Amino acid sequence: MENVNTTKCGINTTELVGRLMSHSLYDELRDEESLRIFMRSHVFCVWDFQSLLKALQRLVTCVEVPWLPTADPEARRLVNEIVLDEESDEAPGGGHLSHFELYLQAMQKCGADAVSMRVFLEDLRGGTYLREALARPTLPAGVADFVKTTMAIAESGHVHRIAAAFAYGREDIIPAMFQRLVNRLAKTAPERWSTFSFYLNRHIEHDAETHGPMARALVSRLCDNEESLWREAEEAARQSLAARIRLWDDILSSVVSERKARSG
Repeated sequence: MENVNTTKCGINTTELVGRLMSHSLYDELRDEESLRIFMRSHVFCVWDFQSLLKALQRLVTCVEVPWLPTADPEARRLVNEIVLDEESDEAPGGGHLSHFELYLQAMQKCGADAVSMRVFLEDLRGGTYLREALARPTLPAGVADFVKTTMAIAESGHVHRIAAAFAYGREDIIPAMFQRLVNRLAKTAPERWSTFSFYLNRHIEHDAETHGPMARALVSRLCDNEESLWREAEEAARQSLAARIRLWDDILSSVVSERKARSG
């Protein structure tokens, strides 16, 4: 796999990616209960990832009626291919699901607590403003700040910043980050964790082989030779990575404190 830390075009996230890859959280995800705690928070990353992707699709393709062709057909193709996989991927046992819906299925199968996410979705479907839904005290620690960072970039209207956050703050880091979890799951209860393992392996397959390179190619097309655009793209990527590290800090605190409570 290509080095995920830098590109020849100027985006450098080496230090932040290094901190994320060596985060102490991974060492603490050593039993089933810790993985369930992780999923309780991480499901919000899966949800707002879809929001980031849809913001990208809205700006790079035409989703309005009447339809009009957008300026860059190749960029359209890149985004639409990623949307197809993320929003309507093959599901275990047949049919198709978004990766978010697949993640919820995995949570149900392994017994992870998805109540806060389901309440969050009910709030949004009922017309609650996002900022109000994120203000619920029942949300896991750190989730609200992470989602706010993502949505601020998604709603910025700056397509190169959105693409960079997507490519370097999300897609590009996922294969290496999740490989550790897949290896550990193989040693736990295979049946209980089969859907989650399927989800992780789909991400590793898609992101390392197709989505990661496609997302980086999109950033290159959008920024081209404009130094100012590359600087802004790098800033967005770094914001996304820093937000992920802060969320990992909060999940680590939850895992450690809940483990102590169980053992005490």
